[in-house]
Amino acid sequence: MAIAVSSATPWGETISEQNGATKEGSDDSSRNAVPRTVRQVYELDPLSDSRWPALVATHPQASVFHTQAWLSALHVTYGYRPLVLTTSAPEAPLTDAIVFCEVDSWLTGRRLVSLPFSDHCEPLLNEPAALEAMLLHARSRMEAGRYKRIEIRPHSAQRDQVHGFQPQGGAVLHRLDLTAPADQLFRSFHKDCIQRKIRRAEREQLAYEEGNSEAQLLDFYRLMTMTRRRHGLPPQPLQWFRALIAAFGPNLKLRLVRKDGAAVASILTLSHRQTMFYKYGCSDASANKFGGTPMLFWQTIQEAKAHGQNELDMGRSDLDDPGLSVFKEHWGSVPTPLTYWKYPTEGSRTRPAWQKHLANRVVSASPDRILQLVGNVLYRHMG
Repeated sequence: MAIAVSSATPWGETISEQNGATKEGSDDSSRNAVPRTVRQVYELDPLSDSRWPALVATHPQASVFHTQAWLSALHVTYGYRPLVLTTSAPEAPLTDAIVFCEVDSWLTGRRLVSLPFSDHCEPLLNEPAALEAMLLHARSRMEAGRYKRIEIRPHSAQRDQVHGFQPQGGAVLHRLDLTAPADQLFRSFHKDCIQRKIRRAEREQLAYEEGNSEAQLLDFYRLMTMTRRRHGLPPQPLQWFRALIAAFGPNLKLRLVRKDGAAVASILTLSHRQTMFYKYGCSDASANKFGGTPMLFWQTIQEAKAHGQNELDMGRSDLDDPGLSVFKEHWGSVPTPLTYWKYPTEGSRTRPAWQKHLANRVVSASPDRILQLVGNVLYRHMG
């Protein structure tokens, strides 16, 4: 499917109407302006089009969240249909793209999201003008009644307005440069909060292991349920993690530490090109004093360096969770603003304090099995 779009402006500037129409009240000089380039926008299925993995393998802004593995896990678990918009013709190599998923929910409405459950998903561009054409195409589909809302989740800084999209919420993305020697990196970690805890884990003789077996997954999921309960939330579906393991294979690792044989902390990492991605973490709070989580990150860093990777993407931290940001910064990671963008603009949906308190009470009183069932039902609507 293709649509012709007039496109020539950079990020954040005013967009002219499609089909060459001038805005009401514009002067005659605008009618004599140099004609703008007409671009065709095409749609493709990234799970079946062989050009998509080639673009993801070479584009400098591509991340693990662009891969067929991540998109396949979203499709298998939640039924989301992935969709790519591009100005590249079907017979030509892909040179630009935005990847979305269609989230079809009776609870939250039908939305076009780039991408669900992804910390960030940068548009893959060669020039800014291509972005305008693709976003106008997406907006035309929404305004025709196909979608209720469009969301994009880039990690690069944007201007105050991106083609009618407005910023929603606030977070930071932490990334750690791994190019320095390992001993130099270790000395750069916070002495009390990181170095001392890694040494404590060694003294406690915590046993480290990694893999993606079903037994390791069940240990990870038990800790994940405990951690989500502490945060007043249900855990993600177990099927989501099984789908990730099936899709990523050896590029996904569950890393666990055990105390006296029992798993007390775990993280899930994904490897893509030159970057190691930390995606999920969980622990038994009663054993946090043993330093299990710092030990897991240190093992991850050393492995990434051994495989020639030069960055650890430590993921998104919400501004209302300063403790998580501080933990990541104690490793020497660099925070950058992370803003998601939506069209059309919506008002704040912040819940009143009493509602949050009630939800936390209900979660804390619910058995694990009930929490897991709630997660199975709700997460597909949350994308």
